[in-house]
Formats: sequence, structure tokens, C-alpha cells
Amino acid sequence: MIRFLIKGLIRDKSRSRLPVIVVTLGVMLTVAMHAYVKGFMGETLEMNATFSYGHVKVMTRAYAEEAELLPNDLALLEVSTLNEELSERFPAMEWAPRIRFGGLIDVPDEQGETRAQGPAVGLALDLLSEDSNEIQRLGLPRALIRGGLPKERGEALISEAFSQRLLIEPGDDITLIGVSMNGSMVMHNFRVAGTLLFGMDILDRGTLILDIEDARLALDMPDAAGEIVGFLPGGFYDDATARHTADAFNAAYQSDPDEFAPLMKALSQQGSMGPYVQFGQVWAGYISLVFVVAMALVLWNAGLLGGLRRYGEIGVRLAMGEEKGHVYRTMIYESVCIGIAGSVIGTALGLFVAWLLQEYGINVEGLMEGASLMFPTTIRARITPPAYYIGFIPGLAATVIGTALSGIGIFRRQTSQLFKELEA
Repeated sequence: MIRFLIKGLIRDKSRSRLPVIVVTLGVMLTVAMHAYVKGFMGETLEMNATFSYGHVKVMTRAYAEEAELLPNDLALLEVSTLNEELSERFPAMEWAPRIRFGGLIDVPDEQGETRAQGPAVGLALDLLSEDSNEIQRLGLPRALIRGGLPKERGEALISEAFSQRLLIEPGDDITLIGVSMNGSMVMHNFRVAGTLLFGMDILDRGTLILDIEDARLALDMPDAAGEIVGFLPGGFYDDATARHTADAFNAAYQSDPDEFAPLMKALSQQGSMGPYVQFGQVWAGYISLVFVVAMALVLWNAGLLGGLRRYGEIGVRLAMGEEKGHVYRTMIYESVCIGIAGSVIGTALGLFVAWLLQEYGINVEGLMEGASLMFPTTIRARITPPAYYIGFIPGLAATVIGTALSGIGIFRRQTSQLFKELEA
């Protein structure tokens, strides 16, 4: 029976071509849109995790309460020991100590007098160790505009817009004027190795990037760090896993009353990221659901109209003695075949479109000018396991339901009435 129906659909293009095309397009749009929504939400989270929050972050309790003020006087001490503990307890994760700081950049002229000054937001991380992944994680090679990456101690990176405002060229000397961990004023000289352009106004205004050992020397922070950020395996944030990791770590220090005891927070527990993580989890599902329902209604109507157009054919089949129940079942079987074929083809095409968006993305840099939050300048899709089956919901279920509803008319109408429609 099934083989007979499939042969009939293949030979009669009017019954199969348009329905399969409609189902294919609907499923392709559903799969591509689902991957796009997941990618945009996930990319924004990863951007904030990479530059600021990590998937989890370890700080002192006192630092965590005033984290937005970058209080390095409340920083972690004996970081190397703590980093080893984290690596032993959570070996699947990557851990990286960082120092975030503020300061004033002074640019001297040929006589050593101040030629220009500007406020900078600094980030210190491990740039020179061979086993460090920080350069690739922040995408510094892609963001490099002029000069090169630091290759030795005493070299720094600054944002391109900042360098143009202060008329700084790679190879120039600059002086960082800031506050040490102990509260005293410090001045330290660096040589600019290169300039960076991230495409985000919040990073390009005045960013200074140093090797963490240089920052420790300049800010009088030996074996100290403001924070240790951790990244989950796989490269994507998972809130349940991050919170479980944080709870497991904090349980070991729960009885310690010291305000400088280490405290771990997940990304969703830091700053304003909690609502955004919740938004990403809930609304990404809602957006995908709305689109699935919309496509389901379209394909439902397509199946309904397809069944209604065949009333003349149904009249002939009934006149030849075919039972109403058999006619109804064959229509359902045909719609199942059409739904499966269209869903398979549409899912394959949708995954291909999603793969293109995942690999190459859509550049929206012009829309990000003046943004105060970190949003990706290139929007990429993300193919997740649901993308492989979500298209079958509208593609198969809606098509079958539409055909089933239209076929109900077979039982409600008399054979003589169907003959009249055939004569008309």
C-alpha cells in the first residue's frame, strides 16, 4: 500500500510537487530561524563571558560586593595556589587569572613632556605563557590593526580609536598612571606593541591590555589577581553546570568567616547578566515556538486546501466502490509521505543555511556604534541538537492534521453531492 501511494505521488506531480515544496520551505525557515535565535543569544553571552565575566568567576567576598568599582585593594592573594586548587577540583575547565583596572595614559613628546592624556580601562591577562589560551579566546589576532602582539615583557596593546585620539603609533612609549593594590599612586612605562579594533564602542573607547605579570609589577600585586575566570568545556555557557560548579566550590569555604575568602559566581549571578541569561533561555524558546506555530498554521492550511481541491477525485473513487474509510486513510498516508519528504529536505536545507550563518555570520557592526553593552558585531547561528528535529513538528504534524481535517468532509457529504461537484 505505501509503495503504491509513493509511486502515485511521484508520477502525479500535481499531487506531490507543490505540497513538498511548501513543506520544504516552511521546515527550512523553521530550522534556520531556530539556529539563528540560538546563535544570537549564545554569541552575546559568550562575548560578555570572554571579556568580563567568564562562565564562572572567583573573587574575594569583599571584591564581589564592589566588583563594578574594580577594587584591586580587595584582590585575591596567593593566586598560583588557588589556581592549582581549581585545576585539581575542576580539571575539565580552563582557568585564567586576570586583573581589571583603571588609569590614566600619559603620552610623552620628544622632550619627555606630556603631549596627550586619556583615561583607560585596563585588562591584564596571560599573554606570554606558551600554555595560555587567552590570546585566542579574546580574538586578539583578528582584532589586530597595526603593529603586532606582545612578545616580551613591558609591551602593551591599546584600542585603535584610543590610539588615534592620542596620536599613538606602534613602538611609542606610554606611561600608565594609576593606583596600586595598597592605595598609592604608581607610574609605569610601557611600549605599544599594536592597536586593536573590536568593533564595539565599549571596548574601543579606551582599552589597554597588558600581560598579567607586567600589571602585577606596575600595580604592586605580586602573585595576586582581581579575579580568576573559568570557562566550561565545549566553549558554550550552560547555566545549570556553572551554578553547580559555583555551589560545589563555595561549599568548601562556607564556614570561613574571612571577607577575603574566595567566592565563585556563575555568569548569571554577576552584574546584570542574570536577567539576560533568563531572557536567553526563555525567550529563545518562545521565539522558536512562535515561528514553529506560524509555520505549522501555514502548512496546516496547505494540507487543508490540498484536501479540499481533491473532492472531485474523491467522488470518482467513491463512485467506483471505494470505501470512505479507505479513501480517508490513503489521504492521511499520502500526507505522511509528503510531510516526511518535505521535512527531510527542508531540515537539510535549513541546516545548510544555519551552517553558513554559523561559519560566516552577518556583519552588523554599523548597528553597534555607541552601544554600552557587549553585543557581537557578527551575528552567527548555532546548530544545536533540536535543530535536527524541530522542523518535523510543523512539517509532518501540521501537514497531517490539515489533511485529516479536510478529509472529514468525506464522511459528512453524500456521494451524490460529490458527483455534482465533479460535473460542475
